[in-house]
Amino acid sequence: MTINPTIRGFAIILVIAGVITALRLEDTVAALFLVVRIAFIVAIAYFLFVLWRRRREEISAWSARAQAVFYAAAVLALVNLALAFVPGLDYPATGLEALIFFAVLAACAFAMWRIWRDEHTYGY
Repeated sequence: MTINPTIRGFAIILVIAGVITALRLEDTVAALFLVVRIAFIVAIAYFLFVLWRRRREEISAWSARAQAVFYAAAVLALVNLALAFVPGLDYPATGLEALIFFAVLAACAFAMWRIWRDEHTYGY
């Protein structure tokens, strides 16, 4: 007898939720969630560091303005992400704050992409 994969997935979720509730492990799950949030921020920062390290010689050849805009956009994006994952801070809590959060990330990504494209356009 085969079980529908969706039903099997929901059954697994229900069993896990039942175990957490029966053993009163809500505080443990909250602590694990906090650790995962911190690990996610560290993983993003490490990934960006590795990218920067591979391209730092190329970036150092850019103009001072291009470097300043590129690094400022990267720092602003990291601060924006870090604020979203700070425990106890409900950011973004409302729809408007979520819209601003994604708008800041999009603006940072656009600024970095535009600087990258401008510095890699050779007389076209």
